[in-house]
Amino acid sequence: MDPMSPAAHPRRWQILGVLCLSLFVVVVDNTILNVAIPSLLDDLDATTSDVQWVIDAYSLVFAGLLVTAGSLGDRYGRRRAMLIGFALFGLGSLLAAFAENPAQLVAMRALMGVGGAFLMPGTLSIMAQVFGADERPKAFAIWGATSMVGIAAGPTLGGFLLEHSWWGSVFLVNVPVAVLAVVGLLVLVPETRGPRRRPDVLGAVLSTLGMSALVWAIITGPEHGWTGPRTLGGLAVAVAALGLFVRWQHRNPEPMLDLRLLRRRQFSGAAVIIAAFGFALAGTLFALTQMFQLVLGYGPLKAGLAMLPVAVSAGLGNGLGAALEARIGGRNAIAAGFAIAAAGFAALGLVGPGDGFGAIVIGLVVLGFGAGLGAPAAYSTLMAAIPREEAGVGSAVNDAGQELGNALGVAVIGSVISASYRQDLPDAAPAPARHSLGEALALGDPGLARTARDAFVHAQAVGSFTAGATMLAAAVFALLVLRGGHRPVTDSTPARESVPHT
Repeated sequence: MDPMSPAAHPRRWQILGVLCLSLFVVVVDNTILNVAIPSLLDDLDATTSDVQWVIDAYSLVFAGLLVTAGSLGDRYGRRRAMLIGFALFGLGSLLAAFAENPAQLVAMRALMGVGGAFLMPGTLSIMAQVFGADERPKAFAIWGATSMVGIAAGPTLGGFLLEHSWWGSVFLVNVPVAVLAVVGLLVLVPETRGPRRRPDVLGAVLSTLGMSALVWAIITGPEHGWTGPRTLGGLAVAVAALGLFVRWQHRNPEPMLDLRLLRRRQFSGAAVIIAAFGFALAGTLFALTQMFQLVLGYGPLKAGLAMLPVAVSAGLGNGLGAALEARIGGRNAIAAGFAIAAAGFAALGLVGPGDGFGAIVIGLVVLGFGAGLGAPAAYSTLMAAIPREEAGVGSAVNDAGQELGNALGVAVIGSVISASYRQDLPDAAPAPARHSLGEALALGDPGLARTARDAFVHAQAVGSFTAGATMLAAAVFALLVLRGGHRPVTDSTPARESVPHT
């Protein structure tokens, strides 16, 4: 197909730049906050529970609203939804920077979650509108590389800001980027939408309640027990609400989510694979951030810089990913890339006490390269399975699955690491030391500190092997599930687009 066919927008690469900027600011915000936690504890007199709510408030609102926001974008305009999202995200960031107490900061993080839910589905869905089928793999590769760079840049930027300014700067930095993205959206990005249908209010309420309850249950599981009343209560609400949501979508003549989309093997299979990738990556990077600071003694900035090899190697992998997909097909590219990523996780699992950063960087480079090869093909496969008029809600379903994968990764792999850490400590270790490595170091006993650090390194290895097994399973899953499948949505499918605003 000619790249300049009606399916390809003449300014598609500039549009991609704006969409990547949108993705970058959201990803950076999710990773930059981790390095600011000690400052929040001190300057706001926050408790550990307060800080956990600062982190969780965003995830709960973001995951809960994604499907609703994606559906509204399809119906009323995807660019309009992104503009609303950036307005809320930027306002929340500005107010969060000057919060005077933990409650205010939690509220502003929730507002940022609303903004993120409205802007994120538009990135993939608009890309699917403005690029022809032959250029989409390259576009998705650039988009994927942006995500990996954001993951690594967040802690680095956060460390730099905290060394030169106060904790609020990690939120304030979002504001000029949001303003720049809004200008780019207004100047470059065309408005696109699907068919206009009546708002599905009941569907929106049920999906928001169900997804929020599910994320809540996952988040609370490690602290309150997977069989505790909070966790089981959250799961019960999630099952009931999502079950009613599915039933209502079957009965509603104008549903917010066409459930036939979930029966497309390419879509649902790719969504599961992307969620598994998020599970493995989020859980491992969460542990590595602690390892850099608590075991190797890095400061926030150096710990952030230590993550850059992942971004660099992912960029190299992304550069080859589109060509690999064109040569061997999306299914094989996903399997090959994620098998290599699994080897990277396994290399991290072989790191032992005293090995230092040199041993870690090998695993990071292999992991990033494999992710760079496989992830763009996964996104390309998923978006090719979505009818263009449903691109926003389809992208939102994927975003929700990835957010669940991230939350599960931190919760499950974090629980595995915690259990292994406690098991490796001697029986005589004090109770605070058994709770976390940070509390063990705070006791000031050099012998206990050395033992606790070694136990954490061993525990991190167990977590890395768990992540590696997950990625290997995802590679096998791709080979088994992404065979054949439905006829891909072609560029001849009419797209309901309004006149681009320039």
